[in-house]
Parts: sequence; C-alpha cells; structure tokens
Amino acid sequence: MERDVLVQLIDWGKRVDRKPLMMSGVRQCGKTYLLKEYGKRYFENTAYFNFEQNQKLASIFDFDFDVHRIIKELTVAVGGTKVTEGKTLVIFDEIQACPKAITTLKYFCENWPVLHVACAGSLLGVALNHQNSSFPVGKVEHLQLYPMSFREFLCADGLNETVQIVEGFDKTRAIPDAFSVSLTKALKNYYIVGGMPEVVKRWVDTRDYKKIDVIQQHILFDYSNDFAKHAPTKDIPKLGWIWDSIPKQLARENNKFVFSHVKAGKRSAELEDALQWLVDAGLTYKLELVEHAELPLSFHANATHFKLYMADIGLLRQKAGVSAKTILEETALYKNFKGAFTENYVMTELVKLGMKPYFWRSGNTAELDFLIENENELIPIEAKAEINTKAKSYRFFCKKYEPRIGFTCSMKNIGNYRVEQTQTFSLPLYLLWTLLCEPQTAGAHTDEIL
Repeated sequence: MERDVLVQLIDWGKRVDRKPLMMSGVRQCGKTYLLKEYGKRYFENTAYFNFEQNQKLASIFDFDFDVHRIIKELTVAVGGTKVTEGKTLVIFDEIQACPKAITTLKYFCENWPVLHVACAGSLLGVALNHQNSSFPVGKVEHLQLYPMSFREFLCADGLNETVQIVEGFDKTRAIPDAFSVSLTKALKNYYIVGGMPEVVKRWVDTRDYKKIDVIQQHILFDYSNDFAKHAPTKDIPKLGWIWDSIPKQLARENNKFVFSHVKAGKRSAELEDALQWLVDAGLTYKLELVEHAELPLSFHANATHFKLYMADIGLLRQKAGVSAKTILEETALYKNFKGAFTENYVMTELVKLGMKPYFWRSGNTAELDFLIENENELIPIEAKAEINTKAKSYRFFCKKYEPRIGFTCSMKNIGNYRVEQTQTFSLPLYLLWTLLCEPQTAGAHTDEIL
C-alpha cells in the first residue's frame, strides 16, 4: 500500500544537506513497514536495528559517541550486512527505547553526514518530553506519519484512477454520479475500517467486516497494554479512564472535554499529565478553543477549553461499539453520534494535511466547528454529517471577520456561493483532502446560507 509521505522520504534521501531523519507516529501506523519498503526500493541493502526487541543493543552506545564504531558493533551484534555510504539505509527502530541513540544522532549529522540514517519511534513524543538525555536540536529532521488518510485508503482499495480524476476537479463543478456514488460508499467503508495499515490490508484482502473488528480490537488491546508498559505507574489507571471516556464525551451535545466526566470526583489537576501522555503518544488530538479569530491562532488559543478526538476513525468506531451495519444502513438511532463521528473524521484529515485546527466560539451565540490558518489568512470550516449546509454559526463568523474563503463540508456535492463577503465552497467530505488546493471561483453562484 502506497503512502503519500514516501515522496518526502525520497526527497530526503536525494538531498546532500540532509540530516538524520526521525519519523514519529502512533503505534502500528506503518512506520517500520514504510522505512523498510523505502530501503528495499531505493538502496542496495538495509541495516535494521530495533531497540525494543533487542534491548542489549543500547549498551553499544554507552562507551562513546564514535558513530563509525557504533555502526560496526551494531552490525556485528545482529549479524547484519556491511553498511556502505550511499548504498545502505540504516534504520533505528523504536529509538525511544534507547535515549543515547537519540543523542548520537547529533554525531551522525556532524561526523558521518553522507550515511542515510532514519529512525522511527511509536512513543517518541512521550520519550522526547520525558527523557533526561540531550536531544540533538537542529541536527535531525522530523517526519510525522499518521494512520492512512482517506485518499490513501481509496488508492489501497483500488480507486487510484478515481482519485486522479476528482482531485483535479474545479471546486465549482459538481462531481458526476459516476464518481460520487462510489466515493460515498468508500467513505462509509473508511468510517468502518479507518486508516491503520494492518486493518486496511485485511479489508482489501477479505472485504470482511467481522475480520476488521477482530484486528481493531487487538490494536485497542495493545494500546491499553502500552499504558501499563510505558506510562508512569501513577498515571496508568487515569489513562484508561480518559481513553474510555473519549467516545462518551464526543457523544454529548456539547462535546467539550470535561475532566469531571472522566471519573467522578477527579479534577483536571489530577488528570492533566495522563491526558498529555495520550497526546504525546499520538493517540489523541486536542482541538482548542479560540474566541478571538486573529493571527496567529495559537496565541489566542485557550488550552483549558478543548475537545478531544481519537487519531483513527476506525478505532473510534470500534471503541464506541458502533457496528458496521449501523454505518452502512445509517440507522436513525445513530443520528446524534454521527455528527461527532464526522467531526472526528474531519479533524484527522486536517491534521494529516499538516494543519493545526482550532474551533471558534462567540459566547453562547455561535460555534464554528473548525478554524485553520493558511498562508496568512483564516479559513472557517463547518462540518455536517448529512447534506445540510445551512449553518448560522458559519454565517455569523463570516459576517464578523470577513474571511476571503471558507468551506462547508458535508455529503452535499460541490458548489459555491457567497456568505456575506466570504466565497464559500461546498466540499464533499470524501474530497476533504483537496481542501488546500487553491479553489477556482469562475461561475460562482450568489446564493447565501440562510
């Protein structure tokens, strides 16, 4: 299965000014597979070292930071092949398990820059925020890998040609039924399957929803085991409480995350460290409130008022106990949770586009689902689960701040119209990955949202 980030890996490998690469991401999102596949395609051989599976390798870094000695001894220790400059890709996997290996990246950058060194870590964010060793600031390059996006899912599911056609569509032209029907069906399947590579592969191979459920349950079980293995002892029960509360809090009408709803009698001060662990591990995303929509949004964000989403829509479905049949048949009793489910999908897709989203609220008057900044401008985004794009809060925001463009994302086909002074585009949820492509405005309609 092809991953979009492979293009960035290829570019990194060709640059003469490259630094050691550090790839992070949630556990089981495909980091190891991607690096090995990259090495297989573009190098004569790969030298692979996993510091979690072989903990004895860490002792090789205890003597000094001579990178030539380290590589030689690592290779002998695992019975690997010879490492050759320009021909070998060196992979340090689960590098967070060996803090001194992280420190050594500085010396690979300074003393052996021609060697291709790529690192991966499932709990790297946790390790970097808690380790005592010196981090090589300015001496490494970072690359974040996420669960597969909907676009990547489509390609894996055999819809490559459809992707190529629709991603070049003018944002004023409706998607023909020949494509919209299959994309709508594929989006429902993505809601069920999600983007964890192992789950996607099983779906592509079997088309069996029950087998999908089994793998997702195993992944969720593994995540819970990670809490016990890697988190501070005092935080282990708190992590479970927060983790279990995410679907429940999303299902509430006002899905602001409330610490007191995690566990009766518990306050934010008692749970904040555990929540940050989940964020650092990449398992959850925080969507913070801004009440003053001004650049930069990060300056105006309220870190104490936020919504919490899961990093993978398929795992959220599984954890919430929503059956595949419920999504496929759009059961009426699923209506309330469907909105929150859609918001989680939009959140993950925006993150995969490299965005840092926020949500905006004006007292008790209006609330905008998402607000992003891109190239010196603010872009409002309203997310709807059905085809209804009428959004009073969106109109209120546009009237107050007059952004140049904005989006209403729903199951409605492509369209465009004016909302106050804002050129607004109706973007189907299944085309969310095209959001940052500069929209065309020729032939724009003049209808306004009521």
